[in-house]
Amino acid sequence: MVSGAVVLARIGGREASVLLKRHLAPRTVGALLRALPLEGNVHGMEGAAYVGTPVAGALEKPRREFARGDVAFSPPGGMVCFFLREASPGRPMVLVGRVESGIELLDSARPGDAVRLEAQAGL
Repeated sequence: MVSGAVVLARIGGREASVLLKRHLAPRTVGALLRALPLEGNVHGMEGAAYVGTPVAGALEKPRREFARGDVAFSPPGGMVCFFLREASPGRPMVLVGRVESGIELLDSARPGDAVRLEAQAGL
């Protein structure tokens, strides 16, 4: 897929499917895809699950409003954020994609759970 790529978020043997969309933030999505696979731990915040990464980036097309299922990147700290409900975080973030399936896995994730982000097989 030229305009996007499917990434799997694996937690404890289960997975959620995430579509990263290049047109939303080409540099940021490219940096995330080049860094795969990524591993980190869940950090919780009301209505969202964050995973730290070593990816650096800038605020590319920043936004402040997000819906359930949106996936965003926060350059300070290199955090990938999975929004579990509508939210307006205190700082702008970069929208990079959407959870396509398995959001209930992210709903049930607990702080400290290990997460692995990897490209879907066959890509």
